[in-house]
Amino acid sequence: MVFSSLTRKLQQKRQQRTDSIQQQKTGNSFDRERKSEKAYESVKRGQASVPLDQIVGSVGRYLDFDKRFRLRGAGTDDRLKFFTRVLQNGRPIPPVSLYQIKNNYYIVDGHHRITAARNLKQSHIRANILELLPTQDTKENRLYMEKIDFRDKVGITRAPDLTEPGQTEYLLQQVTRHQTFLGEEQDREISLSEAGIDWYRTIYLPLRTLIKNSRLHLSFPGRTVDDLYLYISSHQWQKESKRRYGIGIDKLIPRDMEEFRKKMAAHNENTYPEMKRNITVFILLNVDGQLEQPLIDNIFALPEVDELHSVHGSIDLIVRATLSRDLLASDAEVISQFTHSSLRSMKGVVSTQTLIPGVSMVKTDRCAIS
Repeated sequence: MVFSSLTRKLQQKRQQRTDSIQQQKTGNSFDRERKSEKAYESVKRGQASVPLDQIVGSVGRYLDFDKRFRLRGAGTDDRLKFFTRVLQNGRPIPPVSLYQIKNNYYIVDGHHRITAARNLKQSHIRANILELLPTQDTKENRLYMEKIDFRDKVGITRAPDLTEPGQTEYLLQQVTRHQTFLGEEQDREISLSEAGIDWYRTIYLPLRTLIKNSRLHLSFPGRTVDDLYLYISSHQWQKESKRRYGIGIDKLIPRDMEEFRKKMAAHNENTYPEMKRNITVFILLNVDGQLEQPLIDNIFALPEVDELHSVHGSIDLIVRATLSRDLLASDAEVISQFTHSSLRSMKGVVSTQTLIPGVSMVKTDRCAIS
């Protein structure tokens, strides 16, 4: 029994030393990041709701707390229990105080409140925030400073996440044009922040949602949904350049930004149109006669193929297929990819010729003949 008791005490001391070392590393991370980012200029951001998982360390008193920001020694449980009861009863607690360096937050005051909120599986906590601005000259910091500068200028809470510096100027142009439009429409002075909030809600979010729902960004590794928002919107509304990608985008996203806003106002998010278009193509194939039947079976099994006909004459097979493309791809790209990867790669296909319908007329009341 005595041996077991001593063993437990030794284990507790080892754990305390481990926690102490870990907490020193956590606390010092604030000093390291501040020094690394040269974050010495500060801006008061006021109160905001902060995600708990972005609170990554403590300032000043980190040696007094364990790795879960609980005070070491006597009295910890009483105060923690108090704030836990308050939160469980749905009553408000005073906001905590945090330092912010980019997307990370550090506790200045409020360790017990944060611990109570975490124990209750809450996701956010109200905080008074003092942001320390990074001045280290890196691309990441330039992007971050441009992002928050745009956000603060136009009065929105979240700025687009772009991967190339110098691009927020196009977004600011959109907001100022929208400001002019609203002023003329309502015959009154419109502030930049008022226009910015309306632009964010009625123009930026709808187009961003269209892009995100279409999963278009997955075709552009290393780029964000906001990168594609900027690319599409600037080409449609600002640059007035002739695009080489497929037709159909002008119908979904009109050339006039305010026309797009009006179009999207008629929808809620659940009824937003798709950023995809179907293409019907007819493909004429010449094939090796000895392999014709296996080819017929394999081609008809392709999900894009709607009809397949074996014919007599200079052509062996006629295929009707429906291909799907997003509005930034061209018809030629999608058709070429299908014919090369799905048809011409099959053993026995000698040649293909693709026909794209112009005007199509279909009698739907006719019965199919098998």
